[in-house]
Amino acid sequence: MRVKEVMAFLICAFALALGSEVKAQVVTATPDSVLIPTPEVETVERKRFLKDWSPPAKAAFYSAVLPGLGQAYNRSYWKIPLIYATGAVIGYFIYDNNKKYQGFARALELRTDGDPETVDAYVNDPNYGVGLYQDHGTNNLRRGRDFFRKYRDLDIILAFLAYGLNIMEAHVHAHLKAFDVNDDLSLELKPNLIPIAATNSYSPALTLQFNLKR
Repeated sequence: MRVKEVMAFLICAFALALGSEVKAQVVTATPDSVLIPTPEVETVERKRFLKDWSPPAKAAFYSAVLPGLGQAYNRSYWKIPLIYATGAVIGYFIYDNNKKYQGFARALELRTDGDPETVDAYVNDPNYGVGLYQDHGTNNLRRGRDFFRKYRDLDIILAFLAYGLNIMEAHVHAHLKAFDVNDDLSLELKPNLIPIAATNSYSPALTLQFNLKR
């Protein structure tokens, strides 16, 4: 190997050791070219994840990761117990309606399996039992199953809506925190003169005046 080729190789190796961001470099030291591949280095943009995001975007992201975290970022700590209390209530109704739905579904399955020896949990119930006239008990059992399944599904939808409102509230609150609400902003009711159309006269009136920052 010639001296010039060795020098070119050493220069490329030194650049690779320093973490050069060049993906591939062609060094022409002689009529022959040497292709030196280098690994892709993590860019500055990747390292600055969330750093350049606006406060509303950060608040929404935090609440999406963990409900209430965006409110903590906005320093609205009193909202966090409300968020988790709402989640607990909705979670309880999901659990309760699903438990009752599963009970009715299992009882209906046992009653309609064609085996007289299988007995369901509602066999002696005054509203769902087998002693009612013309299988009304079985029909009531079916209606109970459908009722609790519907409300279980509605509660699940409500849980997703509450999750979305948690994100939206954090985002909107972060926006509102940037508004200027000092004493230089005011809305005043003042007397004024309004020109009358097609005449040269004026009529007294009251106007609302919004004073911006001086």
